[in-house]
Formats: sequence, structure tokens, C-alpha cells
Amino acid sequence: MRSQPSLWRLTAQLATDVGVQLPAEGQRVCVVGCGTSFFMGQAFAAYRERKCGYETDAFPASEAPLQRKYDLVIALSRSGTTTEVLEAVREVRQGSGTQVLAVTAVSGSPLVELASRSVVLGFADEGAVVQTRFATCALLLLLLSCGWDAGASAARAEQILDEGAPEEIGGTRQFVFLGRGLAAGVANEAALKLRESAGAWSEAYPSMEFRHGPVAAAGDGTLVWSMDAIDPALTAEARATGARVLSGGDPLSELVRVHLAAERLAAAAGLDPDAPPHLSRSVVLS
Repeated sequence: MRSQPSLWRLTAQLATDVGVQLPAEGQRVCVVGCGTSFFMGQAFAAYRERKCGYETDAFPASEAPLQRKYDLVIALSRSGTTTEVLEAVREVRQGSGTQVLAVTAVSGSPLVELASRSVVLGFADEGAVVQTRFATCALLLLLLSCGWDAGASAARAEQILDEGAPEEIGGTRQFVFLGRGLAAGVANEAALKLRESAGAWSEAYPSMEFRHGPVAAAGDGTLVWSMDAIDPALTAEARATGARVLSGGDPLSELVRVHLAAERLAAAAGLDPDAPPHLSRSVVLS
């Protein structure tokens, strides 16, 4: 977890070498993944659409409408063995013949063998069941194709690691993560991290959707945590329920703050944040 800033800089160096593999200008792109990988794809898709204006979709691998016409399908899987991702790639390769880019941490994996081309982030692999550094490095790799400033994110993440987990998490019974665009996908991942690592009650919504129902469950013991800068009016409405509010800035580095919170909450609950119950490093189905 704490290696992320240095690995983000390595990812930026790698991106200059493999840039031709990454999504090109104007390409219609679909990202598929499961769990964390899906949320990273969701974040990238939102950013590419808004920043570059290029049509970009993201779907859970099991739900992707791959009959649609894409110029490139990006398959995200840390292990390269996730069943649904492999099935989606087979469908693409056997059907339209669309190019598939695999982004994984394991060279020689089934995903690498199936894909048209691959970028292997071996330096970002991790032994834990719960993903941290591979997920953020994979997201950053894709964001770099849209001009993301890796150095600024790495510097901010280093500050966050020095600061430690936010004090606001103390006494919280309900975590509500918010964000817009890129940050909405990151908010989904943030909520998943607390559920996986600490068994916490955590939810995620696009920021403006918080008013449309979820606010009714907020109150004392709720922490509304935005992955990007939160609208002042929304802050006021959240606080009116008795909830506390935490506002971020750079969504990528803010996710590191969530990792620190997950670690602290897991320790308080007597849980191993790297090996949660009922989860495995890769979901391989019969």
C-alpha cells in the first residue's frame, strides 16, 4: 500500500515505452473487469469521455454488451485468471475480431495469451487478496493516455501517507463515498475497500445522487466522504442530518487515504485487511 507513490512514477516511465499499446485518439473503447478492476475501468471511462471527448464504456465483464462495435476492448485483471474476464475476451476474439489489450500483473497468464496485446505491471503485483497498488497503477496507466499528471498525484499521496488515516473515521458506523466523473468510479472502489478489508457498512453514489434517497439514511455516525471537492451546498445538506463530511481533491491519491482508513478499521475489528473471509485473490469458476 505504501509503495504506491513510487510505483506510480514507475508506471509513468513504463507508459512512455508502451504508449502505442494504450488507447489512441478517437478510438471507441470498452473496459471490462470484475470488482476493483471494473471500478478502475469505470473511473478511466468517465475521465476519457470528459477530458478527451472519446466514447469510452466500462462494464463488469459478465455484463458487457460485446456485440457493440468497439475499436479496442481493455481487459483488466490483476491475476489474468478471472473467469468472467477470460470469457469476455474469448467472445470478443471469436466474434468481431476487435483488438484486446490486457492489463495485468502476471506475464504468461491466460489473459495475456488470449489478448491481442498486453501491458504487464509485474512490479505492482501484490500477495494480498485485497487490491491496492495494482489497481491504482492500472488506472494511472490508462489515465496517462489522457494526459494525467502522475507526479502531482504521487506527491499528494506521499503527503497523505505521512498524515495517516483521517481522524474522522473514529466512531463512524456508516461510510458514504461520493464523487463525480472519475471520482464516482473511485468512490465505488473506496466503498468496496472498506467492505472487503474491514467489513464496514459502506456505500457509494455519484455526488448529486446522494440527495435522491441515500440522504434519508444519514445521521449521527455517518461519514460522507467525497473523493473529489464536494459542493458546499451538498456539504450543508449532509451536515444537517448530523453526518460528518470529509472532502478530497485528487481522486487517485484520495484512494490512498481510504486504504489507510481500511487498514486502521480492520485492525480495530481484529481482522486481517490482506486476507478477508470468504474472498480469494482470483475468482476462478468451474
